[in-house]
Amino acid sequence: INLAGNAIKFTESGEVILSLKLLSREDDQLELEFRVKDTGIGIAESQLAHIFDGFRQAESSTARRYGGSGLGLAISQRLVHQMGGELKVLSEPGKGSEFYFNLPCQLAEERDWHSLP
Repeated sequence: INLAGNAIKFTESGEVILSLKLLSREDDQLELEFRVKDTGIGIAESQLAHIFDGFRQAESSTARRYGGSGLGLAISQRLVHQMGGELKVLSEPGKGSEFYFNLPCQLAEERDWHSLP
């Protein structure tokens, strides 16, 4: 949710694309790819190494203009890591950013669902 919210916040015009792709399936084990791509302001290459650090934003002018604490990406990275993935980013200033990660997942057992009266 944080990645999508950031994409919307930093894209004044253009588009934000959320995608989910099944990469592999073996029995009840899946590997899913999640992507959030935008045509927003982008991030300078010199800033990319630090965007997952807590309390950091790409630039101080970005913090003033768009707000935020600089914690969202650090938390997102930790959550993805705890679920067995790695959060990565591609970005170009003025053209946008793409955040993506793969996660191993297990299919849930099928259940009969009953409606409440």
